[in-house]
Amino acid sequence: MATASMDMQSASPVTYDVQYPDHLSRLLIFVKFILAIPHFIILYALNAVSSIVTFIAFFAILFTKQYPEAMFNFNIGIQRWAHNVAAYMFLLRDEYPPFSFDAGQYPVAYDVTYPVEMSRWMIFIKWLLVIPNLIVLLFALIGAYVVTIIAWWAILFTGRFPRGMFDFVVGALRWSARTNAYVNLLTDAYPPFSTKP
Repeated sequence: MATASMDMQSASPVTYDVQYPDHLSRLLIFVKFILAIPHFIILYALNAVSSIVTFIAFFAILFTKQYPEAMFNFNIGIQRWAHNVAAYMFLLRDEYPPFSFDAGQYPVAYDVTYPVEMSRWMIFIKWLLVIPNLIVLLFALIGAYVVTIIAWWAILFTGRFPRGMFDFVVGALRWSARTNAYVNLLTDAYPPFSTKP
């Protein structure tokens, strides 16, 4: 059993999930984008800093085969914050996202297992290897946007995000989280072509 658990972790070191809400506000769907603007501004600035951290980590991995843990945790924190805001924007949750890197403060689970050792050569070709994944992911995300528009109407009339639609959107965001972690050097595990946990 322990071996199977370790295999799952090595296959997918990225954890992403969103708790399904019992009820959603019919009014918030009109203003979530406006309410999220402060997050967009801060995340834009943090992503600029994250690019610098990733650039430094590139050379750290090249010379030491390790992503400096403090830098890794900083970038994971930014990703967690961004995923909290994405869940809010995709109408998956009504709670306003915290201005925080910390886990457990929002009903979105996002984490990446810290890699003890990374390939120093993969950093040169990840951008190339991920292209097929990005192409298919693009269609999944377009589908998630379309489903969210349909769900907007469902929430307006029923106060609920239909469960099948909810799971599809969460799955598309999960796939995106895994691909993003791979591209940003947070993991060497190639993201699966899947929306499943």
